[in-house]
Amino acid sequence: MAEIKEFVVNDRRKFTAEGDIRPDAPKSEDKPKPKSEPVSEAAAPEPQRGPQAVPSPSTSPVIEATDEAAGAAMPPAPTEEQLSQAKLAYDATVDRLETAIRSANLGSEPIPEMNFTRFIQSVYMQAIIQLGGAAEPGTAPQVDILGARQTIDMLDILAEKTKNNLAPEENQLLQSALFEARMGFLEMTQLLARQAAAKQGGPMPGAPNGPSIVK
Repeated sequence: MAEIKEFVVNDRRKFTAEGDIRPDAPKSEDKPKPKSEPVSEAAAPEPQRGPQAVPSPSTSPVIEATDEAAGAAMPPAPTEEQLSQAKLAYDATVDRLETAIRSANLGSEPIPEMNFTRFIQSVYMQAIIQLGGAAEPGTAPQVDILGARQTIDMLDILAEKTKNNLAPEENQLLQSALFEARMGFLEMTQLLARQAAAKQGGPMPGAPNGPSIVK
């Protein structure tokens, strides 16, 4: 029978189960560290930054709806009481103003109240004036072509918003005003284009007082 030789197990673990250094643990040889030159603060690399955290909806700022031209948030709607008080004050001021005007101009007729028909006529006339329709005979009309476009677009928006909500005669008036204003706009833009195409921008033959654009 073969003889069994005794052997000893050496525990080479450096730490005990409690995490302390064992007194009989072998000492590890310290490896020589490479010499490095001191790094100045200016040359020190910036620490890498991870992706920025996206704020949660509860902590992110609320983006309010803004006006496209002014960039300001819409004001709160007035209350019914505020609307009523503003109308009463406005009507009283209008009455005093008309009384003062009639006193200064005896025999003058009171200004007619505004209604839908007068409103459409007023906007239409504004477009015609911007297209040079108010020029004196023999004078060159001054044309605000961009202003006329906005006024005509106002009529178009009004027609869209009041669709199926107007009396037949009101709808006919609005559509006629919109048609005439658009045709006047097309005529004026074609006239301006022909005038600009003339040599050296001079007046067109037969039109010594051609229109000019208001800048």
